[in-house]
Amino acid sequence: MTAEQALDFVREHGVVLASAKGAVPRLTEVIAGQPIKGSWWAHPKSRQIFTILQAVTDSKDILVCRLIDGKVTLVHRRLWPSLVRAAGRFSPARIAQVREAHTPSGKHVSREVPFPKWVPSEVKEQAKGIGEQEALMALGPWALG
Repeated sequence: MTAEQALDFVREHGVVLASAKGAVPRLTEVIAGQPIKGSWWAHPKSRQIFTILQAVTDSKDILVCRLIDGKVTLVHRRLWPSLVRAAGRFSPARIAQVREAHTPSGKHVSREVPFPKWVPSEVKEQAKGIGEQEALMALGPWALG
């Protein structure tokens, strides 16, 4: 799988989990081409998984947040207006943008951009034209429960 194919997968599904188990597909398993038991870091394709995950999460079309059960979730830009419209249904922490970074010392840190600071103005405008139920349906069955 290529980074472009992984982006297409996220675009098609709209909302996916990076690697945790949950109500939507796991991108790491799609990249690996099989279910992963335990940590994907121990998988034979871990380098490929890491490279593709980095490319996907670096894309301007992907929101990285903790939307589903507090787990790292990837939301494609096509669903951002729906997410903004339904934002009242989620805690602010779940819809804050999460960015992973490495410090000069090599330490891994997460930085968050609170909702709605990460939301582009055109997405806010698009969200105004969507009903809440329509927004939840667009996000997927997991959002309706």
